[in-house]
Amino acid sequence: MFQSGIMLPQLEAGPVPPLPAEVYAERRRRFMEQIGPNAAALFVAAPVAVRSNDVEYAYRPDNDLLYLTGFPEPECACLLLPGHPEHEYVLFVRPFDSERQVWVGSHAGVEGAIRDYGAHRAFPIHQIDQVVGELVSSRDELYYRFGRDFEWNQRVVGWMRQWQQLRPRAGTGPVVLRDPATILHEMRLRKAPVELERMRKAAQIAAAGHIRALTEVRPGMYEFEVEALLDSTFRRLGATGPAYPSIVASGPNATVLHYTHNNRALAAGELLLIDAGAEYGFYCSDITRTFPVSDRFTAAQRELYQLVLAAQKAAISAVRPGARYDEPHRRAVEVLVDGLIHLGLLKGSREENIEQERYRKFFMHRTSHWLGMDVHDVGQYKQGQEMRCLEPGFVLTVEPGLYVREDCSEVPQEFRGLGIRIEDDVLVTDSGHEVLTALVPKEVSDIEAIRREAVTT
Repeated sequence: MFQSGIMLPQLEAGPVPPLPAEVYAERRRRFMEQIGPNAAALFVAAPVAVRSNDVEYAYRPDNDLLYLTGFPEPECACLLLPGHPEHEYVLFVRPFDSERQVWVGSHAGVEGAIRDYGAHRAFPIHQIDQVVGELVSSRDELYYRFGRDFEWNQRVVGWMRQWQQLRPRAGTGPVVLRDPATILHEMRLRKAPVELERMRKAAQIAAAGHIRALTEVRPGMYEFEVEALLDSTFRRLGATGPAYPSIVASGPNATVLHYTHNNRALAAGELLLIDAGAEYGFYCSDITRTFPVSDRFTAAQRELYQLVLAAQKAAISAVRPGARYDEPHRRAVEVLVDGLIHLGLLKGSREENIEQERYRKFFMHRTSHWLGMDVHDVGQYKQGQEMRCLEPGFVLTVEPGLYVREDCSEVPQEFRGLGIRIEDDVLVTDSGHEVLTALVPKEVSDIEAIRREAVTT
C-alpha cells in the first residue's frame, strides 16, 4: 500500500553515461550478418528542424542511425559494407570547424568519428557522392529507408539510376533497393539488458514526476503549472526532458485524447489526467494517471475509475510470452464492456457490444503500443495475417481508458465530461511480465490518502 510520504529509489542526476562501444559494434554485426555480403546499407541523420526564422529546435538524432552508431550529430550518414576489408563501417560527418566550435560547442569531425565512434573510415559529408558511388558499385542491393528528408531521397534515387546505367558495362551495381526496417526494427523491438537499464531509469524518473504532481496539485493551479512541475522533475533527475508533449488535462479536457494546450485552471471536484513520460539516454517512458483535484473521487468518478483500473489489471495479467499482442486489448475491452453495461451506459449483451464495437464511443483507441527509443516504438504488430506473439524483451504500454464527452446527452449527467486513462509500461519476461512503472499509485485508497494530505497541508 502507498501511504503519504512516498519514498522513491534514490535517483542520481548527472549526464547519461554512454553505452559501451561494443554494444554498437554488436548491433552492426548482427544487422550486417542478416543483410549479407552482397548488400550495402545507408543510414542518414535526421535533418535540423527550424522553429522560427533562424531559431532551431533542440536537435534529436534519428533513432536508427543512433541505434547502430551512437553518433548524435546532424549532417551525418553511416554506410555499412558487410565483409569489406577496410570500409565495413564508414561515417560521413561535418568536418571539424573551430569557428563553429565557438558558437555551438565541440563536435566530432572526421578524426572524432574514428576515435570516439569506432568508424573504420570517416569522410567529410560533402564527399559522400563520390565515396558511396565507388564503394557501393560492387554490391547488388542497397538498404535505405525513404523518410522525411526529401533531398536524401532524391540523392539515393540518383545513385540508383547511375548504377543501373553503368551495370551493363561494369557488370556490378545495386539493382535492388530494400527497406532496412524489416531487419533493424525487429532488432530494436527486442530490448537488450543494457537498453532495459535505461528504460527502467526513464520509468523511475517519470514516476517521480507523476508522484510529485499527485502530492502537490491544488485546486486553482493551471495545467501549465503542473506541466512545468513535471518537466523540472524530469530534467533535475537526468532526463533530457519529456519523451513527448505532456498531456495535462483537467475536467472535460481529459476526454480529448491528445490534448496538449495545458492552459485551463484546475477546479475542485474535477479529475486531472496526466499522460507524461521522460526520455533518458534516448529511451522513453510513458505513464498516465488520473486523480481528483480535490481530496477524493465523487461516486460517479470512482465507478468509472475502478472500471478502468479493473480493465488495466486484466490486460496486464494477459502479458506473457506466447500471448498474442492483441490479447491485453481483448481482455480490457471485455471488462470495460461488462462494466459499461452494468452502469447502463451500454445496452445489450457483451457479445453484441464487442461485435458491433459500440464501446468505441467511450473507448476509441487500442490498449497497447511498443515502447523504446520511440514512444510509439518500431516493430511489426502483425506477422502475416496474425497478431504476433509476445516475446521476452518486448516492452509495451497497457493503457485502457473511458471518455464521456460533455455533449453525450444519452448518459446520466454525473458521467458527462469525465475522461480517465491509466497507463503503465510493461516488460515481457521469461516467465510473465514486469511493470516498469509500478511505483506510481493507482489504487483508489492510496490516491485518496495522498490527496487528503496534499490539499490539507
